[in-house]
Amino acid sequence: MAEEKIIVDPKICHGKPIIKGTRIMVVNILSLIAGGYNIEQVLNYYNELKKEDVLAAIKYAINTVQEEIILE
Repeated sequence: MAEEKIIVDPKICHGKPIIKGTRIMVVNILSLIAGGYNIEQVLNYYNELKKEDVLAAIKYAINTVQEEIILE
């Protein structure tokens, strides 16, 4: 589901992951959450988003970290 909501297009926001159909970057959503916002507050800040969009951003971050390769 997260894969359907998040897109990466080099022509939009310099290729940063965004919520499909918006120019809202995943990192902006995650920054709000890291700053103490709950999902409802994020939705109020970005009123064009739905709860599923915020959850997709979180899942995208989890998947990205899980796929991270550690170099020694």
